[in-house]
Amino acid sequence: MPQQEVFFEEQAGDRFIAVLKTYDRSCAREVFGNVDEAAIKSLAAALEIVKNYEPQDIPTTDGPDYEDFLWEELSEASLEDVRQSPRLYSFFVVTETKAGKAKDLYISADWPSADKFASRRLADAS
Repeated sequence: MPQQEVFFEEQAGDRFIAVLKTYDRSCAREVFGNVDEAAIKSLAAALEIVKNYEPQDIPTTDGPDYEDFLWEELSEASLEDVRQSPRLYSFFVVTETKAGKAKDLYISADWPSADKFASRRLADAS
C-alpha cells in the first residue's frame, strides 16, 4: 500500500496483527471490497449508520446498493479537511499475517474502531 504508516503492531500466537493508516483511496476501495460480512457490520456500527439515517433510507444489507452506500459513508468519514485541495482521505486498515500470508480484515475511517477490531483479533488468537 503506498502512502501508509504503521499505527499498531502486535503478535499473538501465530498471528501478527497490524493497523496501517493509508491515504490511498484506490487501495482502500480494494480492501473494502474484500472484507467479510463481520467486518462490514463492524464498519457500519463504527459509522453509526443506524443512528444517522432513518431505516427507510438505508439500503438492505443484502441488496445491490448497500456496498456503494457504505463505501460512500466511509469515504465521507475519511475526508480529513474539506477546505484542503486536493482533498486528503485517510483510512485505517487492519491486516493479519498468519503462516506468512497477509490478509486485510477491516477498514475504517477512524483509529478507535480499527484498534477495537485488531484487539478482538488478538484476543481470539490468545
